[in-house]
Amino acid sequence: EEPIFLRKKITLLRAFSLLIGSMVGSGIFISPKGVLQNSGSVGFSLVVWFACGLLSMFGALCYAELGTRITKSGGHYIYILETLGPLPSFLFLWAEFFAIRPANSAVVSLAFGRYMLEPFFAPCAAPVPAVKLVSLLGYYMVLTLNSWSVTWSARLQTALSIIKLLALALIIVPGMMLLAQGHTEHFQDAFDRQSLVWDKLPLAFYAGMFAYSGWFQTSFVREELVRPERNIPLAVIVSVITVIVGYMLTNVSYYTVLGREDVLASPAVAVSFVQRAFKSLISVVPVLVSLSCFGTMNGGIFTFSRTLFVASREGQWPPLFSMIHIRRHTPLPAVMLMFPLVTAMVCIGDIYHLMNFFSFSRWLFIGLATLGLIVHRHRHPELRSPFKVPLFVPVSFTIICLFTVAMSFYSDPMNISIGCTVVLSGFPVYYLIIHRQMTNRCCNLFYYLTYKLQLLLEVVQQEIKTY
Repeated sequence: EEPIFLRKKITLLRAFSLLIGSMVGSGIFISPKGVLQNSGSVGFSLVVWFACGLLSMFGALCYAELGTRITKSGGHYIYILETLGPLPSFLFLWAEFFAIRPANSAVVSLAFGRYMLEPFFAPCAAPVPAVKLVSLLGYYMVLTLNSWSVTWSARLQTALSIIKLLALALIIVPGMMLLAQGHTEHFQDAFDRQSLVWDKLPLAFYAGMFAYSGWFQTSFVREELVRPERNIPLAVIVSVITVIVGYMLTNVSYYTVLGREDVLASPAVAVSFVQRAFKSLISVVPVLVSLSCFGTMNGGIFTFSRTLFVASREGQWPPLFSMIHIRRHTPLPAVMLMFPLVTAMVCIGDIYHLMNFFSFSRWLFIGLATLGLIVHRHRHPELRSPFKVPLFVPVSFTIICLFTVAMSFYSDPMNISIGCTVVLSGFPVYYLIIHRQMTNRCCNLFYYLTYKLQLLLEVVQQEIKTY
């Protein structure tokens, strides 16, 4: 009785919550160890954290301009498609589905499970099978919620964003109090050059950028944003500045209380911090951290389902995934598609190996998307974007991304080679299935299966376009 399409339900507050909720998650609670391990010293690790924040701001500003120039949802995928063409956009989609997104979701899910169980097993480490079981339960809960309601997913994200900021405050305040009292012994000889290994720095940046990742999330839901021309730049700038300040103070607090060796030895840095600084909150902070991870999982599922939705609409993914549930108005098939791959990666994966594995592909394509902004400006000088950044911002961001990707082959050749292989494996798929037309028999079988699944899931094609 009414048109079936994705409603504009994301206001400025919800956009801000989506960004904060996606950035402040597992990263700040697990990445400090990875950044310190690969940067070598306390001082250089803080420099890496600030540089990652500045780089994230550059990238976020580029994506804010792309979001005002290109009015479709889909994030990286649609920006690469509209600026660089169908082949690189399909390679991104291929890598995103088989490597980037499931590995990222698995990392966040494992962090959720680890922190959720930490209070019950302290001072011992939680058993790995139990961590993986709880991780999967948390992921399935978020999957169910996103299949059920867009409104409730957005409301949950807003509530969890407040919890995330509270968790950061509980770490920052005691650390700043101790620092004000003169506890600076862990910052002595902070810039020890002997411990700096240059070829490991890209991995330090990957760990830091993982913690900041999420500044691009509004670009995935552009068609569902209220007043996107105004709200995208505003939400991006305020949220990234908030997170940079919060992350720098959080890391200073970690080092004030724990020191270099304790951070490197800790499997869960935030829990070790609370054990040392606030024993009375030993059971509270891990729960807050796990809820932060829960919010990041929610934001990730919410946005990636829109990438599959748009890719299907553009003809580069099966048409079933551009369909919407007739009553819930959610992209149900796109939401459910990640279920098997994330399950497999949680069962077999390790947090730090997974992080390096998906970071290569992610930053390669983000660099290509901002390169696309430069190309789009050159091709369409007549377009007057309501938000425009200086040219040196996309140029410098693109160069840094691609340079870091190239350097990472020296830092972790095994995981990076696997990520590269996943990307390259998309070439034959593109030319056999997308570029060439399927035979009539294959088409008939394909559409028959789509029809049966459509009936089973109660989904239909979007009736009107909102862009």
